[in-house]
Amino acid sequence: MMLRGADIAAVFFDLDGTLVDSAPDMVVAMERLRAERGEPAADMSVIGHVVSKGGRAMIRRGFPHADDALVETLLPRFLELYAGEIATHTRTYPGVDALLDELETRAIPWGVVTNKPGWLARALLHELTLAHRCAALVTGDCLNKRKPDPEPLLHACALARVEPARSIYVGDDARDIEAGRRAGMSTVAAAWGYLNGEDPLGWSADRVVAQPSELLATLGIGVGP
Repeated sequence: MMLRGADIAAVFFDLDGTLVDSAPDMVVAMERLRAERGEPAADMSVIGHVVSKGGRAMIRRGFPHADDALVETLLPRFLELYAGEIATHTRTYPGVDALLDELETRAIPWGVVTNKPGWLARALLHELTLAHRCAALVTGDCLNKRKPDPEPLLHACALARVEPARSIYVGDDARDIEAGRRAGMSTVAAAWGYLNGEDPLGWSADRVVAQPSELLATLGIGVGP
């Protein structure tokens, strides 16, 4: 059953494709990596479709003929290039800033649970001046387990001192919804994210929301006093 209104103790979000549109900076990093490797210029917009699948998935799009060994070789350099310009073009999605402001006004803590490495997630949140506002940040290297395992979400709830059963998780990948459900949280599929052609209606989320601006109403929180 979907939590609503005063029953909600906290709201947690995935990062890339849910809170922020980070694909443009990752595309630039991939273009630079291909140039370093002597590859011709190509349309790298396809990278944006798989950002939520992780760095290896992005490299497989950027280097379609790479085998697993080459993917592992390229990954550190790709992340290094990305880190160098991590927030040049990355922005929160339209409506996210107002959403977070409203949650804070109503004293509802929010946090981030992402599979992104901690050194990148912390840098990005810092550059976007969100780090100090976040009640909990759980990254892909915080624990031995990652989404779709529920443990990162349960850890976030513990950090924020809220019960999972009174918490919401919002994400743009099937793994997000699976993790949220397994943690006993209400789940929202972010249909504005990096879906890679997938239909979020098939993820068994409690709700599917088209835009961040619609999320407050979906949660029964509303706007204003």
